[in-house]
This record gives sequence, C-alpha cells and structure tokens, in this order.
Amino acid sequence: MCRNIRPLNNYEPPATDAEVADAALQYVRKISGTRSPSKANQEVFDAAVVAITTVTRDLVDSLVTTAPPKNRDAEAAKARARAAKRFA
Repeated sequence: MCRNIRPLNNYEPPATDAEVADAALQYVRKISGTRSPSKANQEVFDAAVVAITTVTRDLVDSLVTTAPPKNRDAEAAKARARAAKRFA
C-alpha cells in the first residue's frame, strides 16, 4: 500500500488537497491493516484520515527548501521510463 504514497513536497504546481487526502488515506490503511474498516471502526478510521490530512497539509506547506521545484510532468515521464526499462 505505501508504494502508492508519493512525495508531495517541492513540486510545481504544489500538492493539491486531494493528493494530500489520498496520501493520508493510504497511510491510515497501512497502519490499520485494512483497506476498508468495519462499521464499528468507520468513524475512527475517517477521523484519523482527517487528522492526518490536516497534519500532512501543515507539514508540506511549512517545509522550506533551496532546491528548485520539480516539474510533475517531467518526474512522471522519468518514472514511466524507469518502469519501462524495469519491466521490458
């Protein structure tokens, strides 16, 4: 599951709220050990996702770097090239 969590810092354009929420959901799924919680745990699961989304957004917005922002399209193209080489 955690392989789906992508770095969110230092990209142009910045990470969207949806990307931050997706990363938080993946994190909660990983640490809880379940993809979809039981009805008894749904409320706690959802609250954890909201809390981690908030903390992650604060973290990403607060990080400072001197490196130039990465281009999302260029990074995606590099990843596709690595995957093609790896799985060819």
